[in-house]
Amino acid sequence: MPKKQIRTNADRVVTLSVQGKVTYPSGQRPHRVDAQGRPALLPSIGGIAYNVKVGDPAFGWAGDHIEPCVSIVATDFDKRFDHSNTSLHFYSCVGNEAKVVTGDAKGAKGIVTGQHGGAEHVILDFADDVLDKLTMDDKFLIRGRGQGLELLDYPNIKVYNLDPDLLNKMGIRELAGGKLEVPVTAMVPGFLMGSGVGQVAMGTGDYDIMTTDREEIRRLGLDKLRFGDIVAITDHDNVYGRSWRKGAVTIGIVVHSDCVFAGHGPGVATLLASMDPQIVPKKDAKANLGQMLRIGRFRPKKKKAASRRKR
Repeated sequence: MPKKQIRTNADRVVTLSVQGKVTYPSGQRPHRVDAQGRPALLPSIGGIAYNVKVGDPAFGWAGDHIEPCVSIVATDFDKRFDHSNTSLHFYSCVGNEAKVVTGDAKGAKGIVTGQHGGAEHVILDFADDVLDKLTMDDKFLIRGRGQGLELLDYPNIKVYNLDPDLLNKMGIRELAGGKLEVPVTAMVPGFLMGSGVGQVAMGTGDYDIMTTDREEIRRLGLDKLRFGDIVAITDHDNVYGRSWRKGAVTIGIVVHSDCVFAGHGPGVATLLASMDPQIVPKKDAKANLGQMLRIGRFRPKKKKAASRRKR
């Protein structure tokens, strides 16, 4: 028997094109001082990351706020809140198709895997053979689809930044009592949420899991988080703004790596949110975007062509 799909207004969700370009990696001239007072000079946001992908650990990199694979913007950093970039950021939803429209990789397709607030970057995944052809001059067209998506039988559960087709691949199950069971790799207590709390633009950006207390992070198993992991944030409301609310549940996706600054850590972009405990998280190690879409570290390897035998 085919699995029942959650009723949505997907047939009414508008698809709009937005376009961006590769952003240069952040140049860190002054030392960054970590939560223990130790200075460091590290790679940071932006660029084409050849060896960091969805499915990789979000911890342990010799870097700060690292974004996996390809980071794009519509404008320069000092104009990142201009209309073209806020439009790119808002309409690009996790799971959307991204297509290279310039250069040697023209026509290649990838996937939107997240958005990073503050920097206002959109993050894309492409196969290695595409990455090898990309340059800093390349541009990408995204079929922006997802904002305005509603769960028709669950009006109090809000959806943000989520492609309707991806919603159907998340393994969400309807429970009795008007609740939804959502597979997640980890439960994040709301008291750990830091940078980004208080933001009210739910259709853009992310907010960070604070990782200063490493012992607590290890105790909770959060040191095992990966890029692309679907996680539940308990007692945190992302319906109309990011704030603590007892009983609220937010479902998000890990979009960038751990960070050295106090109050920062792996970034989580919002996908689903409820003020009340209508969302029931269920632990599932496979709840990762890479495994759902077969991208990043879960992308099937291409078979090598068999060599011809000499006659």
